[in-house]
Amino acid sequence: MLITRHSAAEAVLADPRYVPPPVRQDAEEGTLAWLRAQVSRFSTGETHAGRRRLLEERLAALDPAELRTAARAMTLERGGDWRGVPTATLGAALGVKDTSAVAAAATGYLSGEESPEADAAVAELLEQATIPEITLLLQGHAATEALIENAVGHAGPGADPEALLHETLRQDPPLKATRRLDTRTGDEVTIDLVSANRDPDVFADPDRFDLSRGRTPHLTFGHGVRPCPGPAHARALAAGVLEALLDVSRS
Repeated sequence: MLITRHSAAEAVLADPRYVPPPVRQDAEEGTLAWLRAQVSRFSTGETHAGRRRLLEERLAALDPAELRTAARAMTLERGGDWRGVPTATLGAALGVKDTSAVAAAATGYLSGEESPEADAAVAELLEQATIPEITLLLQGHAATEALIENAVGHAGPGADPEALLHETLRQDPPLKATRRLDTRTGDEVTIDLVSANRDPDVFADPDRFDLSRGRTPHLTFGHGVRPCPGPAHARALAAGVLEALLDVSRS
């Protein structure tokens, strides 16, 4: 079933009977498939709650304002070459010095696509970080970079980074859809986040990119029982990069 309306998407995301599609539990320890079976994103019930608490505890120790400042400084130091900056900034804050393996591990993190390269990257990360730290790096890597890339595509002269991010998250989200499994029927449900974030019942003139909207009830960071654990941190990392890029473009 495909869900495209905002209210229906909210209802599914708030209903604990809808869970992430299961991942395999028999993978060799230290591989990407094994890691997917250990993280909160693909678990349910008390297991999910316990794993999520560990993420929230690690995030609570990180100041989003400091992440924003650090991401801005690193982007400027690199002359505007921002790729990898959000992950490196978050990694440094988590005490993970070398985040070079994150990109390879992240390629199959959401999709489940396995490869020797991804397995090797996971093994490398496990040598220097805990599962909660790796989880935060992998979940944030592709999404934050895609958010920045999408926002840059909408940026005009003098754009405000905060407004730019808020409207990009609504109108051009980095994650286009999310899936749930109905535990009552076994049917898979796909939530079209692009359509839900442009529902005319919720957003006026929904297809127009409007920096004056301010904060909106978009569903890009989730809703209900399984929202993103670190939206403030993700926005801060993206805002720091965007600030630097806008400074570079004005210089």
